[in-house]
Amino acid sequence: MVKQETWTTDEFGASHTGSVGVLLADGTVPKPAYIMMTEHGAGLTTAQWTVYDGHSRLAPRAHALRAVCSCGWSGPEHPLDWGQIGEQRLGEAAAEPADTCEQEWDQHTVEVEKSAVALPEDLAEVLHGLGEAIEKLAQNSPLAALRAARLLEVTAERTAYWPAHDARRDLGLAATAAALGLDEDRARHLLARFGRWSPYS
Repeated sequence: MVKQETWTTDEFGASHTGSVGVLLADGTVPKPAYIMMTEHGAGLTTAQWTVYDGHSRLAPRAHALRAVCSCGWSGPEHPLDWGQIGEQRLGEAAAEPADTCEQEWDQHTVEVEKSAVALPEDLAEVLHGLGEAIEKLAQNSPLAALRAARLLEVTAERTAYWPAHDARRDLGLAATAAALGLDEDRARHLLARFGRWSPYS
């Protein structure tokens, strides 16, 4: 398993997993690096941007950083000035462009949210209010909050059954995924869960 710091949102989850990506001087993306942790060779495989400082033949020197997303989107390049970085740790010397990458990915998810099918304003307010009410309830009565959350699940399963079947029949997977801001695999599983069929059928 490749270790790497990533970002997600509550709504879109793994369909839009963001991270700081690395580009080499030739414009290519480096392979994950294997970092040995013990003298016996045990270690981990990582694509964390901070290891690409060129100090090891297993981790070449990064030329630029950019925000990337699992959906295929990528942000602008932020070149690294190695003359200025010198012998500093890359994680400290390039913290500012890495933070900029996260901000650019945040803006990407805002655009994804805008492109998703719009909810009626009154319904969006109700959903937001329900979330706040359950969080407030949890402070005094965790069990009541759990019951309320469970009833929300029941409501979701009951009310989404026919919409899932209608979307599957009338829109198809690609259009449904785009409208929900999800990748097709996760949209398939969502439809199957609400429609109560196998995602592999």
